[in-house]
Amino acid sequence: MNVKVHELMTESVLTTEPHTTVDHVRHVMERNRIGAMPVVDSDGQPVGIISASDLVGDVKGGAPVSSIMTEKVYTVPKYEDVSIAARVMRNHGIHRVVVTHEQKVVGVLSSFDLLTLVEDHRWVAKNPPTESQRKGPKRS
Repeated sequence: MNVKVHELMTESVLTTEPHTTVDHVRHVMERNRIGAMPVVDSDGQPVGIISASDLVGDVKGGAPVSSIMTEKVYTVPKYEDVSIAARVMRNHGIHRVVVTHEQKVVGVLSSFDLLTLVEDHRWVAKNPPTESQRKGPKRS
């Protein structure tokens, strides 16, 4: 399989900046039904990520996103193989990576996006081998 990240990623990604308020980001995420937003600097480079789980609990709405965002953001280049993105997600226990091109955010790839690779492939259970099949052919 030779599928590239840009073939599966969500391209129309919404981003926010570190100084944006938690309330504003919460509203944007709810209105657009998204689970996370990359946090970018003025040059469009990722500096963090905020997810719906970051917004749960006793979070002050007027606080800047930078106070609750996850600063360690994992990125993959848009022309990388999806296997690399899957390995990053699995190794770090995360559900999405930020996709970059020339160090700027151009998309997001989630674990759900990766499921599109397997959803059309059906697994068929096979009967276990019989006793005679396990023993193999008789030799003379």
